[in-house]
Amino acid sequence: MRGSSHLAIGLITGVAVAYLIPGVPVSPAGIALAGFSSLAPDLDHPGSRLSKRLGFAQQYVRWAFVVVAAGLALYTHFQLPPGPDRRMGFTAALAFGLIGAAMQGDSTRKLALLFTGLCTVVAGLYTEFVWLSMLGLFVSVAPFTSHRSWTHTIWATALWTYIGHLADRSLGWHGVALFAGGGYVSHLLADTLTKAGVKWLMPLTDFTLKLPLIRTGSKSGNMLEVAICLGYGGLVLVLIIGTLSV
Repeated sequence: MRGSSHLAIGLITGVAVAYLIPGVPVSPAGIALAGFSSLAPDLDHPGSRLSKRLGFAQQYVRWAFVVVAAGLALYTHFQLPPGPDRRMGFTAALAFGLIGAAMQGDSTRKLALLFTGLCTVVAGLYTEFVWLSMLGLFVSVAPFTSHRSWTHTIWATALWTYIGHLADRSLGWHGVALFAGGGYVSHLLADTLTKAGVKWLMPLTDFTLKLPLIRTGSKSGNMLEVAICLGYGGLVLVLIIGTLSV
């Protein structure tokens, strides 16, 4: 399913959580969190919306390798005397330069997300927010997995919800776990409607649960995605109106 459809379904799920679950405050931030969470499983895909947004440093990764190579070469030339260490320094500089020059596409994206995730981990350690460090680890690891593997499982859903639970306890923002978990699981349910399906219980079993209604990328599939979003939104709206009128 397309990222725009996942986002729409996630935001609608956020609205449902805010208005239909007792005790959860109506919060635009919570609804936005559900939308964010609905895109999180596709961090393992190079073309996903969230992958591109979080990998903000992607265009600078190659230049970072080149800069490191140049700095290492200068340090070696001016600071190290002739001998094995000097040769090793120039060899390392050459290696960094070649990696930077050859790096492109998905490898750059993965390194950019790794950098983003590790920065988040450090921020979590500095602020003593465990949930922030766990979020950073998720962002760091997810890009290095194959598409629709472990990020598309019930275990990843539980982990993401638990991160929300820890954030709830740290920030005192009631409902974070519900917004986060609801948005995340909405992605898996939507992907279950595609021909590829989802391996919910991987690695315990490779059984793929699917109701092959949508052929992602096709004209008919795109139209069906729009219809599902509209139908889901209409259902939630009816339920909300019914709740408010009671």
